[in-house]
Amino acid sequence: MPAKSLPALHGFGLGLRVPHYDEFLATQQPVDFVEVVSENFMVDGGRPLDIIDRVRERYPVALHGVSMNLGSVDEVDAGYLRRLRALARRVDPLWISDHVSWTGIDGFQSHDLLPLPYTEEALDVLAANVSIAQDVLGRALVLENPSTYLAFADAMMTEASFLAALCERTGCYLLLDVNNIYVSATNHGLNPDDWLEGLPLDRVRQVHLAGHSQGRDMLIDTHDAPVPAPVWKLYARFASRLGPVATMIERDDHFPPLGDLLDELQQARDIATAVASRAA
Repeated sequence: MPAKSLPALHGFGLGLRVPHYDEFLATQQPVDFVEVVSENFMVDGGRPLDIIDRVRERYPVALHGVSMNLGSVDEVDAGYLRRLRALARRVDPLWISDHVSWTGIDGFQSHDLLPLPYTEEALDVLAANVSIAQDVLGRALVLENPSTYLAFADAMMTEASFLAALCERTGCYLLLDVNNIYVSATNHGLNPDDWLEGLPLDRVRQVHLAGHSQGRDMLIDTHDAPVPAPVWKLYARFASRLGPVATMIERDDHFPPLGDLLDELQQARDIATAVASRAA
């Protein structure tokens, strides 16, 4: 387990995506940090590294991965971890995050965040891979709850208790994606407020806010739309139970003008301020 713990950061940021690079570099934007997709910058040279160097001069950066494959029975790819470690040394990120999922096996990459059964066996595999990654990277990971579309018949624990056990075993921290909670709870007919029960809230270091789409039979975690009213309401309820956390708007497709995302970020600030005022 990494010896160095992650400090809490109370701030509001955006996921930095290609359509908005120029605006972030031309003018200082009203954000406390940005989050970038790690894999986009895990290269040996060229424009991506020039961009991340220039971004890092202006903003604190969090690295967010989508293919560490922590839940797979395959051990975490050593080459991937070496490239990620090199990027982290260059960027000195606030933290490195990824997902409680698996993305491939036997060299096949699904390019999707595949669900895990909440069993002791799956927990053993996940915890072992998290520990390997943390040892190589020399820091604790921050891990996100993915959205899910099916439940496993042999599940032995809830998602919250599974994440709590993972934190206990590995010393990792959590990235709470409120949209994913809403999507999963709706798809499985659960009460999203019950999701926090058993979750170690002191391990939460970051919150994602995003939108989703209505599929034929269920909600789909597309992250390609504004944060909808039910997710805002859930965030307002959760915010009163969280300590200082970094909160951000995440958009992965159908990118609007940057000003629209900054308006959403201001809405998150307003909700957090109102919750803090009521608590005081």
